[in-house]
Amino acid sequence: MKRLDLVFALILIALAGFVGGEVYAMRASGGGRHVVRSAGTNATTTAAEDDSAGFRWHLGRSRGSDGERERSLSDARNRLALGAAGTYIGEVLAAHDSALARWPDRQGAPLRIWVQPSAEIPDWSPASVDIVRDAFVEWGESGIPLNFSFVRDSASADVRVTWIDRFNEAISGKTLWSHDDRWTILEASIVLAVHHRTGETLDASATRAIALHEVGHLIGLDHTADTTSIMTPKVRVKTLSSADRATAQLLYLLPAGPIGGANAATR
Repeated sequence: MKRLDLVFALILIALAGFVGGEVYAMRASGGGRHVVRSAGTNATTTAAEDDSAGFRWHLGRSRGSDGERERSLSDARNRLALGAAGTYIGEVLAAHDSALARWPDRQGAPLRIWVQPSAEIPDWSPASVDIVRDAFVEWGESGIPLNFSFVRDSASADVRVTWIDRFNEAISGKTLWSHDDRWTILEASIVLAVHHRTGETLDASATRAIALHEVGHLIGLDHTADTTSIMTPKVRVKTLSSADRATAQLLYLLPAGPIGGANAATR
């Protein structure tokens, strides 16, 4: 067996052994658009915990000839095998049933981000707006082909970030995005809480961790067992790890859509 084939086979074996958590999805009306939401982020003032797990989706029919699709898949698998070291891309694939969701490259035309500029919520701080913007900036500087610009008009935004006093469940943040049949992300929204469900105010450190984690979901990442990474289910860090950056970079070197595995077959 060739070395690349062996590496990819090992990745698929790892995917088969992964057990995801509860998943949520909604089929949006019209035109092959599908809406996916995270189950949410649970946080205290010193750490963030995310209970969200995998996603479920409906796959549309791929375009192009069988030969073109096979060549594209072969190229993607080679890139995956060569670049997987130092990443948790296998866990992302496992959570997504061997498929990848991502935005199209947006360097020349940045993603337009609207962050709710004020909120009549007790203990909400205007400084939270800059904390959220900083989270986007940090991901934008991680080596992925996405740039972000911040807009004042929510109607023109690709991504909307809003505030809520607290959720009725043990979470402090939630991300929702829609994608087309080819798994290209189209638009997204993030909701962040000011208070934990118990009433405890989420301080700047917790808000930063939650925002970084939710933006990670927004760009297409899922959870990792690596507790030193921002995308671990129970966040203990306040900045991106080398694995966070490497996984995001590899994700954006690969095409959106199914990469391999029985459950990711085109239909």
